[in-house]
Amino acid sequence: MKFDRTGSTSEMAPPIEGAAVVALPAVTLRAYALAAIASCLNVEEKSEVIELRFLHEHLTVVAPGGEHWVVTLPDYLNRPDSSDQRLVELSEALSLTLTETLAVALAAAVEEDLMVGRALAHLQSPVGGSRPTLGLLATALLETTPPGAGPIETLSTGAGMRSGLLTLLNETAPLPERAVSVPAAICLALGGHDAAWPGATIGLGETAPALLPPSILEEAKRQAAGLTASTQRLLVVRTGSVSEGKSVAAEIARSLGRRAVFIETEKTNSLGPWLLLRGLLPVFRFELGPGERKLIAPISSYGGPVIALCGPDGSVESPNGAALSWSLPVPGREERARLWEQALGVGELADELARHHRHGSGRIAHLGRLAHHHAVLKGREQLVMEDIVAASWSGEGGGLDMLAQPIRDRIADEALVVTERLRGDLEMLLLRCRARDSLAEKLGASATARYHPGVRALFVGPSGTGKTLAAGWLATKMGMPLYRVDLASVTSKYIGETEKNLAQLLARAEQSEVVLLFDEADSMFGKRTEINEANDRFANAQTNYLLQRIESFDGITILTSNSRARFDEAFARRLDLIVEFPAPGPEERRRLWQSHLGENHALTQAELNQLAATADLCGGHIRNVVLAAAVRARTLGRPIDSSDLALGLISEYRKLGRQLPVELRVKV
Repeated sequence: MKFDRTGSTSEMAPPIEGAAVVALPAVTLRAYALAAIASCLNVEEKSEVIELRFLHEHLTVVAPGGEHWVVTLPDYLNRPDSSDQRLVELSEALSLTLTETLAVALAAAVEEDLMVGRALAHLQSPVGGSRPTLGLLATALLETTPPGAGPIETLSTGAGMRSGLLTLLNETAPLPERAVSVPAAICLALGGHDAAWPGATIGLGETAPALLPPSILEEAKRQAAGLTASTQRLLVVRTGSVSEGKSVAAEIARSLGRRAVFIETEKTNSLGPWLLLRGLLPVFRFELGPGERKLIAPISSYGGPVIALCGPDGSVESPNGAALSWSLPVPGREERARLWEQALGVGELADELARHHRHGSGRIAHLGRLAHHHAVLKGREQLVMEDIVAASWSGEGGGLDMLAQPIRDRIADEALVVTERLRGDLEMLLLRCRARDSLAEKLGASATARYHPGVRALFVGPSGTGKTLAAGWLATKMGMPLYRVDLASVTSKYIGETEKNLAQLLARAEQSEVVLLFDEADSMFGKRTEINEANDRFANAQTNYLLQRIESFDGITILTSNSRARFDEAFARRLDLIVEFPAPGPEERRRLWQSHLGENHALTQAELNQLAATADLCGGHIRNVVLAAAVRARTLGRPIDSSDLALGLISEYRKLGRQLPVELRVKV
C-alpha cells in the first residue's frame, strides 16, 4: 500500500475485524501525536475498543513500514502538509519545542474531531476528560523532550504556556491531572479562519469607513514605514473622530501587509499567537483625560507594531518608554472640498462648506450620510444647506449632549435688536469666524507662529442684554450647532474629574465643530486665588488647565459674564474679541418692544414711546413682560393693550426688587 503526503491511499486499507471499511487518516502532526499515544500504550490493531483502534490507525499511517513514529517525524516537518503549515510556522516564531508543537496539535484536534476527544476520554477515565492531561502528554511525548528536561516541566513552563497558545485547566487538580487546551479562536486560526475574540473586532466592523484625503494616506504610509524601521513599535494616533481614527489605523495596517484588529479590553492573554496566525495589527482604543497616563502591557510572544487611538489629552506609553505620536490634522481647504463633493455630490455646496468649516474626513463622511437621509425625509432629490445644518446636530457617536445643552433656536437678523456699534462688533466676530482657517496665510513669521484657527470671544454686559441671543445669532449665521456648557454636568467634587470632563467636551466639540457657549464663564475662568488651603491649589490647577486648553481649542468659543473684572488677567490675552453689551437706551428699548409685540397689539405709538422712555429694562426683561401680558390678553380673547403690559411690568419690577417708575404707575 502506498501513501502520499496528504495521507490519501492508492488502494483501500484492509478492513479491521468487526468494523466498516474506512480510509486511513492523513499524515499530519495530529496523527503523530495520536500515534505517540498509541505507541506508548501498545495498542493492538485488532482491539475490540473502537477508540483504541482509532489510535492504532494513526500509528499505522505515520509509520507504515513498522519503524518508530519518531523516526519519520523530522522528514515530515521538512515537508509538512498544508493543514499543518500555519502551526509549523507559528512554532518557529514562538520557538516551541517539538513536545509543545505536538501537544498543540493534539489539543487543537480535540476541538475539531469528536473521535479524538472520545479516544482521550477513554484513556484518561475516570480522572481525565476529553482534553489531554499533562500526565498523558508527558508519557506519550517523552521521546521528544529535550535532554535534561522533564515533559511536564517542558509543557508547563515553556513558550507555549507563556504565549497563551496552550492553557492549563482545572487549577485545583494535581499537575499531571490538569488538562491542556488551545483557545477556540486560535484553533480556528490554525485552520485559516477568523473567529470572534472577546473585546476585539477585526476590521472596521459596524463603523462606517471614512474617505481619507491623499495627505493622510501618504502620511499613513510613512508612519507604517517608521514602525517597520524603528525600534519604537508603538504609534499613538490622536483624533476626536472614531471612524477617522479607525480608518487611518486600517490604512497603516494595510501598508504593513496586515489587518487591523481593534481591542477594547485589557485582557491580552493568548492574544499574541492569534495575532501572528491571522496577520493582525493590534489597535487599542482609549479615552484619556488631562494628565492621565496609560501603559500598554506587552503582548506575550508578539513583538510587532502596536497602535493606540486616543484623543488630544493624556499620554500612552509602552514598557520601552514614550511612544511615537501622530495627531491627525484637519485636511486643507482643497482636500475638504473634494471630500465634501464625494460625500454630497454637490460641487457648489462643497466649496462653501470647505471654505467656512473645518471638518475632518470622518465628520464629513458622517454629515454626508445624514444630509442625504434628511433630504430624503424632506422629499428633495438635491441637497441644500438646510440638510447639512440638520445633519450637523447629529453627534458622531453621541456624548456631547451629556456635557452640554443644545440650543436649537435659529436666531434671525430681525430678532437681534442691538446698537449699531454692537452689531458692528458682532459682524466683525462673524467675519473672524469665517476666515479663521486661512487667516494667517501670507502673514509674517511672528503672526503664523503658534497660530490656532480657534476663535475665542467674551460677551460682557448686564443680565438680559442679549448675550445668549447673540451667540445663537452667530451660530445661525455660521450654520453650526450651538451648545451651552452645563456646569453641573462638567464640574465634579473629585480631584481631576472636572478637567477630564472638560477635555472630553472640548475634544468632541472640536470634532463635531460646534459653537460652545460658556454662560457665566467667570465661575470657571475666573481669577486664580492665593493658596490658603488644599482646595485653592486644585481650583487654580483647574483654571490653569482651562486657560491652556482654551487657547489650543480648534473651535469657536463664546463666554458670557456680567463683569469683565472677574476674569484673570492672563485670560484676556487669550481672547480674540471682547464684546460689550450695554444696557439698551430709549431707542433700542422702543425697537425691542416692537420686536417682541409684533403686529397683534392695541398700543399706540405714543404708548410705545412712553414705555421705551420710562421702563429702563433690558431685552430679556421686556420679553418676560410681553409674555406675561400675552397670557392675560389671550385669556380675554383680544390683542395686547396697555393694561396687560402694566400687570406684566409690575411683576417684572417686583422680581428685580425695584420700584415701578412713577410715570408708569398712573397707567396701572
